[in-house]
Amino acid sequence: MFGRLGPMELILILAIALVIFGPSKLPAIGSSMGKAIKEFRSHANNVSGTEEEKTDGN
Repeated sequence: MFGRLGPMELILILAIALVIFGPSKLPAIGSSMGKAIKEFRSHANNVSGTEEEKTDGN
């Protein structure tokens, strides 16, 4: 939809995040986002695993 993000766009996004949240909050935000992505992937793998078990059982 928007195409690929280049380095200038990423720098702009990080600069805006730095202004909004401040330098002390960014590590905590990054950590919580990383944990959320890890948990999402884990659940997605569990769901796809159960779907494969259902199709193999027929």
